[in-house]
Amino acid sequence: MLDVRNLTKSYGGPSGRRVLEGVQLQVRPGEYVAIVGESGVGKSTLLNLVAGLDVPDAGQVLLEERDLAQLDEDGRTRLRRSRMGFVFQAFHLLPHLSVARNVGLPLALNGQAGPAAAARVQELLEAVGLGGRADSLPRELSGGEMQRVAVARALAHRPALVLADEPTGNLDPDNALMILEILRAQIKRDNAAGVLVTHSAAAAATTDRVYELTRTGLHERRTLVTP
Repeated sequence: MLDVRNLTKSYGGPSGRRVLEGVQLQVRPGEYVAIVGESGVGKSTLLNLVAGLDVPDAGQVLLEERDLAQLDEDGRTRLRRSRMGFVFQAFHLLPHLSVARNVGLPLALNGQAGPAAAARVQELLEAVGLGGRADSLPRELSGGEMQRVAVARALAHRPALVLADEPTGNLDPDNALMILEILRAQIKRDNAAGVLVTHSAAAAATTDRVYELTRTGLHERRTLVTP
């Protein structure tokens, strides 16, 4: 599903600061992995490269065997819109849209509307425990509820790849655990590939495999056998 091959990235030209070198990562359908590491080692850079928001100096990022570097900017945008889902620490909900319309936004952007799209939105709202809040606005929700909406939105169009960037950083432990359980369950249910970037050992422990990003590359730290 996701195949990262010998990824290298520097900033500031040939003599600039090298952030990533020789990074390799493979994530299969239905597999959920965590990337941990100290601040400044390049976790956000790696996520941006995987998402096609930036291009590497060398190496490849392949999603479903498509090399992102071979796509132009419009092609990468279309691929993100159709095959990727994002969960951010800061939620990024649109304040003027209802919960249902926020969740349904990826479907609308991909030209999906009507009863099937509405049913998918309701299905996800029920899955995250917000079936009765479809008409609410983001300002009427708690932080934990807004993050659950963000998870539902990321999964609405059944993306092949789910990227989560510190999705529990602003939440209390109980809400954080709920979000992590929902995220894992939905990735497994949709047979998506999931990548979680986090500083939290507790969050990383909910994934199948844990990698640590250091100045010397990406190293596997733990493997779990999961159902």
